[in-house]
Amino acid sequence: MYLDRRYRGRRRRSFWPIIPLVIVLGAGLYLLGTRTRFFENPFNPLMPTPTPTRTALSYLAEAEDYYKAGQLVNALKTYERATELEPMNDEAFRQQAWLLIQLGHPARAVSPAEKAAAIKDSAQNLTVLAMALDWAGQYDEAIKIALQAVDSDPLSAEAHAVTAEIYMDKGNWVRALDEVDTAIKLSPDNAMVQRNRGYVLDNQGRHDEAVAAFERAAELAPKLGYIYTTAGNGYIALGDYDSAIAQYEKTVEATPDSPVGYDALGHASALAGDPDRGLSMLKKAIEIDPEYGPAYAHLGRLYYTQLNYESAIENFLKAFDLGVRNEEYFYELGLAYAYLDDCPNAIKWLQKALEVNPESAPAKEGIRRCAEG
Repeated sequence: MYLDRRYRGRRRRSFWPIIPLVIVLGAGLYLLGTRTRFFENPFNPLMPTPTPTRTALSYLAEAEDYYKAGQLVNALKTYERATELEPMNDEAFRQQAWLLIQLGHPARAVSPAEKAAAIKDSAQNLTVLAMALDWAGQYDEAIKIALQAVDSDPLSAEAHAVTAEIYMDKGNWVRALDEVDTAIKLSPDNAMVQRNRGYVLDNQGRHDEAVAAFERAAELAPKLGYIYTTAGNGYIALGDYDSAIAQYEKTVEATPDSPVGYDALGHASALAGDPDRGLSMLKKAIEIDPEYGPAYAHLGRLYYTQLNYESAIENFLKAFDLGVRNEEYFYELGLAYAYLDDCPNAIKWLQKALEVNPESAPAKEGIRRCAEG
């Protein structure tokens, strides 16, 4: 039989040549599946490791640490972060309001205080709301809320103490004293209670007793800056500027990131005959918080006493834009315009002073000056 030796038969096809191609295609599909994250950062081609999300509870704890350290601004921001995570957390809203009061913004404190009370109408939340309204000058609404707080918890010393302060601001001395006496009986070692007792006594002319109450409050809560501010205001009313300055210095020490102490210290220094220190402290207050109106008003008054009427006008107007309302500042602004022979603007502000106090002698004198000029 003849055999064709050129015939080799059909060979089995090998898959080895296509294996590299499969590997390349697989790698490409993987890269597409990761949405090209590999090429976004060639130095870290791996997916980032997930980090745990912070809880509102952790922010509350951090805020409390800031508060204890006297860092009120950081504490406020941290409480705000907590409410973003837990919009129904009444404690975080209440603490925001409390901090805004201490930072010199009681009008801004009303909103978070209202939110806290709406979430939970506890005596604690209602008390802070009443205090915010009182410090913002809304006395009638404040006393209504304060009495609700007392009704909610008759054993709340803080509720009685804040009610006493509001009655004092409304000129009801008898009820103020009754409420603060109740607060003292309930909790004699409460700093807010002692501070408000000092406030009531000081406004009733019982200065020595007031000083003792303020000192006791400071012993109980040495980091509570508004205790020293209140005591200093009492000394200002007595014309004792040195003692007032000593108290305001303690305010600054207790709450260095608040404009309140620097503003009070600057104003007292100017009254005491030290305008250079006054100017420095008032500018420091504005540097810390450019939205703090009283510092601009006090700066305007300082410039006014130095006969720098242009600068006085600038700062008074800024203060009024930020919500300051005060007879003295109204007529000083009006007189500054009058001394610059701008009687149309002068009369406008002098009349505002008369709206606050129809018997304002400086305002009447300024209007008479313009009429004669």
